Amino acid sequence: MTWRFDYRRWDGTQESLADDADAVLAQLTDDLLNSGDLQDALERMLNRGWETPDGERVQGLRELFQRLRDQREELLEQGNLGGAFDEIADELQEVIAEERLGIERLQSDARDSGDQRRQEVTDQVATERRMQLDLMPNDLSGQVRSLQNYEFTSSEAREHFEDLMERLRQEVANTYFEQMSDAMANPDPAQLEHMRQAFDALNRMMEQRSAGEPLDPTFETFMDQFGDLFPGDPKDLDELLEQLAARMAAAQAMWNSMSPEQRAQLQGLAESLLEDMDLRWQVDRLAQNLQQAFPDAGWEQRYRFRGDDPMGMGEATDAASALRDLDELEGFLRSAGSPAALSEVDLDKVARHLGQDAADSLDRLARLARQLEEQGLIEQREGRMELTAKGTRRIGQQALTDLFSQLRKDRVGNHATTSTGAGHDREETTKPYEYGDPFNLDLSRTVHNAVRRAGSGVPVRLHPDDFEVVETEALTRSATVLLLDLSLSMPMRGRFVPAKKMAMALHSLISTRFPRDYLGLVGFGEVAREIQPEDLPTVSWDYIYGTNLQHALILARKMLAHQQGTKQIILVTDGEPTAHIVNDPGGVGYDVFFNYPPVPETLEVTLAEVMRCTKAGITINTFLLDPDQGLWGFMDQMARINRGRTFATNSDELGDYVLVDFLNHRTTMRSRGRRAG
Repeated sequence: MTWRFDYRRWDGTQESLADDADAVLAQLTDDLLNSGDLQDALERMLNRGWETPDGERVQGLRELFQRLRDQREELLEQGNLGGAFDEIADELQEVIAEERLGIERLQSDARDSGDQRRQEVTDQVATERRMQLDLMPNDLSGQVRSLQNYEFTSSEAREHFEDLMERLRQEVANTYFEQMSDAMANPDPAQLEHMRQAFDALNRMMEQRSAGEPLDPTFETFMDQFGDLFPGDPKDLDELLEQLAARMAAAQAMWNSMSPEQRAQLQGLAESLLEDMDLRWQVDRLAQNLQQAFPDAGWEQRYRFRGDDPMGMGEATDAASALRDLDELEGFLRSAGSPAALSEVDLDKVARHLGQDAADSLDRLARLARQLEEQGLIEQREGRMELTAKGTRRIGQQALTDLFSQLRKDRVGNHATTSTGAGHDREETTKPYEYGDPFNLDLSRTVHNAVRRAGSGVPVRLHPDDFEVVETEALTRSATVLLLDLSLSMPMRGRFVPAKKMAMALHSLISTRFPRDYLGLVGFGEVAREIQPEDLPTVSWDYIYGTNLQHALILARKMLAHQQGTKQIILVTDGEPTAHIVNDPGGVGYDVFFNYPPVPETLEVTLAEVMRCTKAGITINTFLLDPDQGLWGFMDQMARINRGRTFATNSDELGDYVLVDFLNHRTTMRSRGRRAG
């Protein structure tokens, strides 16, 4: 297989999947670290949305649901279905009043003429016309049929009625066939015959397909003959029928939403107008076929319109159609259990009802997991999304970058000394400079990079991206075990996520800058357990009460026993020990004793383990999160035994304290190494 790649200069419009995926992962991190469940974290992010690297707001499902509800309320407040009935009834009465006035003028003209015979004939005609008007039915359809067969005396009344009929035909056409309203408003016999043939062909095609017979005509032939009546540009018969079913179901929902009297009056009027155009039978036949083909199109739906302004039948059908779309969108979004499921949503429908920004947000939500997968940050395992090793490293790198960016500027990036001195062997490899690297420039490679970047010409100007540094191999090593408090008090007081971020940042720092160093991770609550770095993002707190520092120190001491170099334990906790092991933890099984407040025995066995660590040459540096007075007393005793340092800090500053202390510790080790040399 031959791959072809096209490259062009960045102009700001191209989408960077890597940057976007990093931004998504960064905003996903806190939820992931807090719950330890990537699937849950993705769902929560799906609900709340996020910010893109360029500051664009991607709306979450919560916001989209609210917009759906707001749009729904706006449609229901749009108008009053009874107003359509009242308006038509009032206008018909105006036509009748105009006709009665015309009759009176006709009689007056006859009397003024002085022609006795004309007056007698006129009086007779006037009596007949008034009787016809007096005997007119009370229902709208009956009045319309009577006036259609009535010989108007008044030209104004006749023109008014014809204009009303044209508008009513358009209204009925818009009710059932949104795109045919112009063709049916004032159709000539040829146009009516064209529509009858189209409906008949369409009904035959549906009935043939239902019976498993070949279509006659074919869809292509049908569109060649009747495509002018269906300008929605359907791609196939299914799409055409789906469009028609959606409209007719919305019309039925409009009828269902009326009172029985309103429905009887207006539906009767619509049927009489269709019958007048010889289309009623074909439309009824089409409605039955569509209901059989699309039983779930919402034929039984009804809505409570509560606005004040009158709504015409077509306008009400438009509103019912929009409400049906909103209901479908809401149901779809509620049933979408993952970002990938959102890819099936009709974005055109979303844009039509909620705006293009909402459609763009849904598209971004649907691509959420796919972008992370394409960048190799997450993967599917047994039907669930899980973080990959690359994803774990990326979170650690982000945490490290965030913490370094918060350090005081006068630290100059915490650069190590520029002189290597004794204790370092120069390697033959270089690497691009990264923030925090020793500033040991390889001048040849740095200048070479600048020339390649800028092209020919002098002077050559250096840019930070040109810097390459010589990689050095540190002969001094540090072995560290991080003890992370996983007791219930950590998440309850909002300290759990910052502590995990610090742990991941420390792991990233050591694995990238000090790859020969050792870092072990131990989590402790009721009992202690070793944590693998790749499992750190998903580790959760203990749901059982207890802070078993003794067990954590036992594990840390064993992990450091076979490591080389300076050994230290970094302890992060927010409470004094309340649990301890009551028999040999190296045996087949052991028991845990818990009591709060802590009993002297727990404190004694914990301090005894501090003594063992001290004898093994292990320094214990402790970071206390918002310590109370009781915790200080125990930590003072521990510091006197071990000679390690104790820092009081809060969750926001924990990462800064730990990283700065670790780097200072490394710098001290290197200085001692140079003096020893």
